[in-house]
Amino acid sequence: MVREVKIDKSVIFGGKKPLVLIAGPCVIESPSGTLKIAEAIKKITSKLGVPFVFKASYDKANRTSIKSFRGPGIEEGLKVLSQIKSKLNVPVLSDVHDIEQIKIAAEVLDIIQIPAFLCRQTDLIVAAAKTGKAVNVKKGQFMAPWDVNGIVKKMEEAGNRNLLLTERGVSFGYNNLITDFRALPVMRSTGYPVIFDATHSVQKPGGLGTSSGGESQYIPLLARCAVAAGVDAIFLETHPNPAKALSDGPNSLPLKNLEKLLKDLIAINRITEKNA
Repeated sequence: MVREVKIDKSVIFGGKKPLVLIAGPCVIESPSGTLKIAEAIKKITSKLGVPFVFKASYDKANRTSIKSFRGPGIEEGLKVLSQIKSKLNVPVLSDVHDIEQIKIAAEVLDIIQIPAFLCRQTDLIVAAAKTGKAVNVKKGQFMAPWDVNGIVKKMEEAGNRNLLLTERGVSFGYNNLITDFRALPVMRSTGYPVIFDATHSVQKPGGLGTSSGGESQYIPLLARCAVAAGVDAIFLETHPNPAKALSDGPNSLPLKNLEKLLKDLIAINRITEKNA
């Protein structure tokens, strides 16, 4: 039995609950632009009846180049997320990168996200858990799916069972990721909801030399496969113009394609029996 993780009355992960969408741009590029993206996603998800969590990073610390855009920083970024949260009445999610960020971030975020590269950082996971907030831990590209049991034990030892686990592909040679869909039921066998990150799974880490590349044409395929496999949520980075995005453009879904993809995912989810 997969436990339910309740964020608010409209967003519940796990069990037999509806498929949840976590979506937004990779990074906060501007307050007004980020709000417009959030409004557009909210309009689509409300129309289709899809529970929605808005995602955007206030600081992208894991950059290929020291010159890469990182975002507005925690103080200004949380102001933007707080505005979106209150104006649109949607839960918000963002990454934390060190223990010092967690206390202030927890004042705004509904879900604290641990980046894949930091998923083995015990102190970071424990500190996030002790806030009592829901914590989404992205499985590292270097980890086997059964290795998430260590993450589960750290969260539980810290007294927090509001845990979400995200699959985002596994390293396959240099500058390449692949998705092993067997990982999804393995991770879900922990008893916690599993999210599939369909956009980072098509990333080519460092593939453009000073930045990461990606194969965004495969996002819909992987998302459909994951929903057929019985995941609890889909994670998508989306942007109105990925070619001009300041971070992760090559592996972002064009915002104009979101509604069609969600309709496909809803239809697949209706005929997929989750092993809840």
